[in-house]
Formats: sequence, C-alpha cells, structure tokens
Amino acid sequence: MIALMRHGEILREYDPGRGVSVAALAYDYPAGYHVPEHGHGSDQLIYAIQGVMEVSSERNIWLVPPQFALWIPSRITHRIRMCGAVSMRTLYLRPGLVSRKSPISSVLHITPLLRELIIEAVRLGRLRIGNRHECALRDLITLHVAQASSAPTFVVMPSEPRAARVAQAIFEDPGHAQSLTCLCSEAGVSMRTLQRIFVRELGTDPDSWRRQVRLTRAVNFLVSGFSVKEASFMVGYSQPSAFVAAFRHLFGSTPKAWVAALGRNAGRTPAEQIV
Repeated sequence: MIALMRHGEILREYDPGRGVSVAALAYDYPAGYHVPEHGHGSDQLIYAIQGVMEVSSERNIWLVPPQFALWIPSRITHRIRMCGAVSMRTLYLRPGLVSRKSPISSVLHITPLLRELIIEAVRLGRLRIGNRHECALRDLITLHVAQASSAPTFVVMPSEPRAARVAQAIFEDPGHAQSLTCLCSEAGVSMRTLQRIFVRELGTDPDSWRRQVRLTRAVNFLVSGFSVKEASFMVGYSQPSAFVAAFRHLFGSTPKAWVAALGRNAGRTPAEQIV
C-alpha cells in the first residue's frame, strides 16, 4: 500500500515491469487522507474520476479538480492531500513514452476520450508490449496525454519563513477579507519587505500571487457547479465583475465560457447555475 511508504522514497514496485509499457492502479481515499511524500521511477498521470486532490512538490502546489489530471515526470517527489473523498485512477508510464513540449509537472485537461482510455487501462492493470490491442491503447493514451492542454491551477510558495506564513494564510483561506498589511503584521514582516521577498523568490508581487490563489481555488468551485457569483464571493471578490475580468486575464475566457467549454467537451449540458 502507498500508505506504508517511507517519506521521500522513490518507489519502484508500481513501475511497469519487464515487457510492460504502462502500469495502472485504482485507489479510493476518504476525505482528508494524506499520501506522504514519495516519487516513482516512472512518469505518472494522477487522475481522479471523483473528488479534488491537492498535490505538492517542494514549493509547488497543484489543485486537481475533476476533468483534470496531474502529469508528474519520473523521480519528482510529491505528496497528495484529498480535499474530499477521491476515487483515483493512476497511470505509470515508462519514461520517454510521452513527449510533452514542457517537461515539468502540470495540470492537464482530460477529454472524455482520454478518460475512457485511462479507465480501460486501469481495468486491464497493465499494457504489455507484446499485445497488439494493449499497444494500440498505449499509443492512444500517450498521444492524447502529449497533446492535452494545461491549466494554470497551481501556485508556488515562498521559502522565506515570514513570507511563507503570509502565503499559507492566504492559501488556506483565500476568501478571507483580511488585508495584506494585517497578515504582514501577524507574520512579523513589513509590507515593503514582503514585496521584495515575493519579487525575488517568485517573480511577482503579493497582490498578483493572491489573485492566482483565488482563481486557482475558484476553478474547483466552478467545476463543482457553483455559479460565477457564488465562486467569486467564496474566493474573496466583492464584485463578480472584477472576478470575471481577472479570470479572463488568466484563462483567456470568462468563467461562464470556460465552464461551458468543459461541458461541451464532456458531452454534457453546462449546469444552469453557471451564470
């Protein structure tokens, strides 16, 4: 069981064995469950058919809602927290099978076809090199993973302790109306110093970083069926119009249009409450 792994361990037991190109496993986790830090010798696609996952690696945090998956290259150590009950479907691929333009970890949009391909691979348990049907399935999976579009639902945390305390407070409760000045006071750092730390470590200012956190959190609410107005208030926007403008700037479309596109891609009618 993954729950029995040692902290930071590079696991080999789940990697594809001799004559196998892709291994696949299914896990069901209760809300709040934590998978400790570990890595794999294979590339990994972490996907949940139900539930939201929070995946962390060093200072990076990805939120992975339904209809998305996280691509993690081999030997990248990571830990996972289940934000609710999660039904996970994971693929372990031999390194080099998937050639993405960017070799870094990223959240990917999972199309209905790729979802069914993943589920079929999990049903089989492994895709063998000597089986023509399983090789065809492997080729389709690797093609669609390579072409999958990425979503900017991630944040990078600062390492400086005082800035990290401010960032953690924002990340845990993005809808809280407390000002950055108040958060700085509680963390024992001046606003000017916080600005310098964020620019030096993250290449952005604290206000922009907070906006990224809020929009990342908002995606989870939107894909869960909350309206644009509800999602905007839940992540700290007093005016939905400001939320829509910020969302369009990051994602290239309005929240309503973005969620509607997901619904069309999934072959479903968008929820009526997305207004």
